[in-house]
Amino acid sequence: MDTSVVIVGGGPVGLMVACELGLAGVRTTVLERAVRRPEQSRAWGLHPRTVETLDRRGLLDGMLHERALWPKLPLAGLWPLLDLKAMDSDHPYLVNVPQTRIEDMLEERAHSLGVTVLRSHEMRDVEQDAEGVTVTADGPSGELRLRAAYVVGCDGARSTVRRAAGIDFVGTSATVASLLCDCTVVDMGAERRGMTRTDRGTVNINLRPTGTARIVTTEFDTTHEDRDAPVTFDEFRATIRHILGRDVDIADPVWLARFGDATRQAERYREGRVLLAGDAAHIHFPYGGLGLNLGLQDAVNLGWKLAGVVQGRAMDDLLDTYQRERHPVAEWVLDYSRAQLALLRPGRDVTALRSLVAGMLEEQGVNKYLAELVTGVAIRYDLADEGVEVPEVVGTLLGDLTVKDGDGDTSLTRALHSGRAVLVDLTSGAGAARAAEPWADRVRILSGAGDTAAGAEVLLVRPDGYVAWAGSAAAAEDPGPAGLPQALRRWFGN
Repeated sequence: MDTSVVIVGGGPVGLMVACELGLAGVRTTVLERAVRRPEQSRAWGLHPRTVETLDRRGLLDGMLHERALWPKLPLAGLWPLLDLKAMDSDHPYLVNVPQTRIEDMLEERAHSLGVTVLRSHEMRDVEQDAEGVTVTADGPSGELRLRAAYVVGCDGARSTVRRAAGIDFVGTSATVASLLCDCTVVDMGAERRGMTRTDRGTVNINLRPTGTARIVTTEFDTTHEDRDAPVTFDEFRATIRHILGRDVDIADPVWLARFGDATRQAERYREGRVLLAGDAAHIHFPYGGLGLNLGLQDAVNLGWKLAGVVQGRAMDDLLDTYQRERHPVAEWVLDYSRAQLALLRPGRDVTALRSLVAGMLEEQGVNKYLAELVTGVAIRYDLADEGVEVPEVVGTLLGDLTVKDGDGDTSLTRALHSGRAVLVDLTSGAGAARAAEPWADRVRILSGAGDTAAGAEVLLVRPDGYVAWAGSAAAAEDPGPAGLPQALRRWFGN
């Protein structure tokens, strides 16, 4: 093997997968066709579940300053906004940072972990057999062929990896035409921030911490004749005028783009030794930062599992849990994206529906329910074996708590920085540690500071922070299907 894993695509998702693999010591090569990282940010904002996930890798340094924390999140331009402060989360806010900042941080981390990032390399083909994959790419020096155990396609909506693997991209084509412009609004005080909806479409104006505004226009029941055609500033201003019936005084455009609402999902996320993540696995209308957050959570879910399989510490079928866990999450997000766009369409019927939904958002319970769904805080993976009843906490991301190691007190979040699983024993007994001893090279065994957490005395926390097993101290030594040893074998091999 030239490398253990080839990742095609060096955006935030590909780099996040690379960091997870590098953290585990897996030889990883990233192929990115662009010469350099983009100067303009496609997405802004990290949702609470993504912030919690990055925190469990120690990747939040410098991001949590006061101006970056937003306690609200929009839903289809309705009022009231989703109130993130009401959620049960370690980080109940949106962190308003640009995608470019996240990519800078992840690429720096990837290099520090020994990951090889090859820019100006465009993948042409991938072939797999029983022993591995052969990736062919075109680079500055000509053809490059790499032999690896697995390839991960993080190469976007038009994924070459997905097509080469023969995986269908199922869904619907675009029905709207949207334009984006990062520019200066000359008199921001004269303009309404947020979404303005008319009978001709919507105009969404959001001011960034840098002082630049991002303006997005959407016209319904029409599509771009040429999705890849450059957007001119005159075209953008004319579109605003058409939707609002007036001009908006804007200047100094730094980025213009066009897009639609094509909504598709890969039929499967794995085909043998080929896996997909991010936009290669799912696309939707880009409103609210859904895609960036969904993709980063894909990456962390996949990374530690792939590392375990490559290193022979886990069975190959562990990779199938990536599909089982993440495909339903993306399916819900795609439907939510469709629902938001439906609530923005012109028409009296939609206006009536918006009024009804806005009234529901005023109910604290409904608002919190939707906020937790949208931000991923409500995620609970179904990790139960057939016929085995598990505590409610299993499959959820465990909130931070104080744990003890040989050097004194630390936090669960900090304990997960290494990328290893953690077994937290909240009792004074030695049974759980004794049961987990054969996995001590893969699972860090710590004691907790409380009597119970989420109703359990012992909790097995996966490297991604989700609880794989929970139970009593007695159950920790149970050799049967509901005991801790069986869970350890399931997730971390023999």
